[in-house]
Amino acid sequence: MTMLQETPTVLATEENEQGYREFSLGEFHFRRDEYFVYITWPTGSHVLSADAFLRALQRDVAWAFFYGIVNFDGVLGTVNHYGTVDLFAGRYNDSYRKAELDHVENFPTPQIKTTFEHMLDDWTNQTFDPFAAPRETGSAFGVKNGDNKSAITRHRVAAKRMVGCSDDEPIRSDDTGHLINEHFIDISQDEPEIIAEPGFEDEVKAFSLYTYLSRSDVTWNPSVVSVCKDSLFCPTTEEYILPIIHGNDRVEWFVQLSDEIRWDVADRETGAIRAKVVMRSGDVAAMPADIRHQGYSRKRSMLLVWENADAELPELIATGQTPTYPAEF
Repeated sequence: MTMLQETPTVLATEENEQGYREFSLGEFHFRRDEYFVYITWPTGSHVLSADAFLRALQRDVAWAFFYGIVNFDGVLGTVNHYGTVDLFAGRYNDSYRKAELDHVENFPTPQIKTTFEHMLDDWTNQTFDPFAAPRETGSAFGVKNGDNKSAITRHRVAAKRMVGCSDDEPIRSDDTGHLINEHFIDISQDEPEIIAEPGFEDEVKAFSLYTYLSRSDVTWNPSVVSVCKDSLFCPTTEEYILPIIHGNDRVEWFVQLSDEIRWDVADRETGAIRAKVVMRSGDVAAMPADIRHQGYSRKRSMLLVWENADAELPELIATGQTPTYPAEF
């Protein structure tokens, strides 16, 4: 079932016994208590741990629903249509579909984004940072206890040209308050020396990506550090588990800059396992456009994600006009 909702109203109840509001979006209903989030829809229901749900919700909001599918787990998630967003339960789960328990509704992007933002704000306690690694934050559990607006509204860096350019985000330094993460204390903080011809001082720029990433205060949150037409370099620091299972609608290139990440790679539509990939420093891998993937990183690591932001790609891939893989060997 697919419905188009047009009303941009956030439907929320008064606080429940645990102090949290309940939210409705179309025929989906969301409720949380001390430990869990409960989702219901006309043909079924689902339960997630509150911390896992908030980590996934944080990425969906911060990434503006990202490219393709953001699976919160094997049942719940969103599909970005770049103007509207599907909210689904069981759509990419064979068992739910065969039992006719799946449900999909389509919403204008501002409506679902606003609802998710209100939910994230109300359900995130002052002790919990959904962007942080478990060792860096407190508990997501318990009754309602304040909020953590500063954590959930972090500014996501998205350069127009490149970090360090005069019209883009400056390089992080001690002056900005971003400290070196304890896992990266061995990273040199030296920046490259730039010697430009007179008159070109504002045109020649460079920065140390390792220095930049060593001061990242978030996990699994790609920032755009350079842009060349549709080519985006989106590095990030990874620790613990990628809070979502990303279903691609285009090819993504991964370049492992440090340490190690283990990836579970599955079929995009069914979730059937297709590969297990271990990437160590210096490794390069391409994630095809017809898969979903989730990563695991024991130690905080650095990953460069290379994205093609061409808006026509999803349609070209969906209609078979371009392949789901980047190269044929």
